[in-house]
This record gives sequence, structure tokens and C-alpha cells, in this order.
Amino acid sequence: MKQDFQPVVYIMANRRYGINYTGVTSNLMQRIGQHRDGYFEGFSKDNDTKILVWFELHGTMETAIVREKRIKNWNRQWKINLIEKDNPDWKDLAVDLGFPPLQRK
Repeated sequence: MKQDFQPVVYIMANRRYGINYTGVTSNLMQRIGQHRDGYFEGFSKDNDTKILVWFELHGTMETAIVREKRIKNWNRQWKINLIEKDNPDWKDLAVDLGFPPLQRK
């Protein structure tokens, strides 16, 4: 089966107003699963960033990477404002994409 290529910038969080991780991928569904499974060692796994709170589709990987780098350089409040513009309750958007709700500790 052919996998669709769709450049996406996304933000994962560990809880509302908690730690967030900004990333870029060409396969958001796969990347959500990787975050939830703790697939990658490092910041995201160490900080349990498993809740998809924001994402933005891009036409090319180049524009997505530029946007990701810009957002990573933003201060914390700007990132919170970006999330809350479309997701004021910090809902796990992955559930809307077909993922089961996370069991929180």
C-alpha cells in the first residue's frame, strides 16, 4: 500500500499548559503512533509528549521545515497562543484522527 506524503508541522504536549514538542513529518499518523509508543529516545519520550494539540499541513517539506524552525524559536506564550487559537481546551486531536483516547496516569 502506498503511503501518502503530506508535510505537517505539529505540536505534542504532555498536558494542558505543560511541556510541548514541535516537530515536522511527512506522515502524521505514523508520527503520532511513534510519540505515543515512546519510539524515539530523547526530549519527547523523557517528557511524555503524547497529546497532539496542534498541526498544520504544508505543500512542501521545505515550507514545513521553515515553519517548524520558526515555531521552535518562539517564546512559550506564542506557542500557547497558537495552540489555543484553534484548540482552546487542549483536546487530543489524535482522537479525531482515529486514535484511541490516552489513558492518563
